[in-house]
Amino acid sequence: MSLAITNIGSLATCDENLGAGLAGEIQNAAIVIDGGIISWVGKAGEVPAADEQIDAEGKAVIPGFVDSHAHLLFAGERAKEFAARMSGEKYSAGGIKSTVSHTRAASDKDLEQNLIHLIGELTNSGVTTFETKSGYGLSVKDELRSLEIAKCHTQETTFLGAHVVPEDFAGRADDYVELVKGEMLDAVAGNAKWIDVFCDEGAFDIDQSREILRAGIAKGLAPRIHANQLAAGGGVQLAVELECASADHCTHLSDNDIEALAGSNTVATLLPGAEFSTRAVYPDARRLFAAGATVALATDCNPGSSYTTSMPFCIAVAIRDMHFTPEQALWSATMGGANALRREDIGSLSVGKSADLVMLNAPSFIHLGYRPGVDLINKVIKDGTIRYEENK
Repeated sequence: MSLAITNIGSLATCDENLGAGLAGEIQNAAIVIDGGIISWVGKAGEVPAADEQIDAEGKAVIPGFVDSHAHLLFAGERAKEFAARMSGEKYSAGGIKSTVSHTRAASDKDLEQNLIHLIGELTNSGVTTFETKSGYGLSVKDELRSLEIAKCHTQETTFLGAHVVPEDFAGRADDYVELVKGEMLDAVAGNAKWIDVFCDEGAFDIDQSREILRAGIAKGLAPRIHANQLAAGGGVQLAVELECASADHCTHLSDNDIEALAGSNTVATLLPGAEFSTRAVYPDARRLFAAGATVALATDCNPGSSYTTSMPFCIAVAIRDMHFTPEQALWSATMGGANALRREDIGSLSVGKSADLVMLNAPSFIHLGYRPGVDLINKVIKDGTIRYEENK
């Protein structure tokens, strides 16, 4: 069954070979979907016949957002911690431990219900592919059950046993590193695609991070890393050394860090929600783009430092405070995220790719930044099927 979406005012393909600029924009466009795959893209007046048709009525259409960094397996919330930061307290990695106790106490059913709720929010905000991490269990049993639940809902599962050293290992960080790269990794490896580590102040140092990531690679997991969020350090350089798919946060970058990223296949994933929610200094994306680095945007949805599932919100903040152009922000939230997950089947509206797209109640993708805080999502289509429709 084929479906044609016609009368699209602005189609942002995020494929420069199809249209104008980084957004690959085509005016007065149409797109045809067949079997969940994009089979044709072009001008509305040239659209081939299809079994069904949707009239976009001049609305904009963009690729589905690819959220390449989220922490969705948890219980509890940390609203008081947020209020304290807004009153002047500094964010630190230590707050993670409070979520660990709630997560360990939660049932599998409670964890999955919260995950499903957050997936619904992501979908309704235009996200069609998402990654999620473990990291709030920090025991063999709780990391395993988190990833078993996650695997039922996304193929992009990440083992983050190295989030922080839990309280039951206080003063024994090296023992915990041995647990993570040994018994814990052995238990979870079959349920994770990726391995991640929080390489930063208050979490894991460079040597510990290298050991953990190498152990994961040896087990067949692909590496990614939390790097340079809280302070300048060696996390980005380690990411490039180990050919990590992405270095995430990148709040504090030296010129050498940027040069290393630009000369590598490691994506710099920026997380505007984290800076917004911690009152941290925003990184300047202009430095990364000028150097030729590949950049992604993601929500970093988590209960402590970025409790948002809204990619449009993150795009608006990235444009306003990280100096992205609207085109760069859209590309980074779609193709950038696809690159960060090393996926070639998503991220742009090109022939042969998955039919993952979003229709906006706006004439242009620029409205994602121009109208911050306004819900502009009209329809979300995943694999050619409508997953969300306004007022339905």
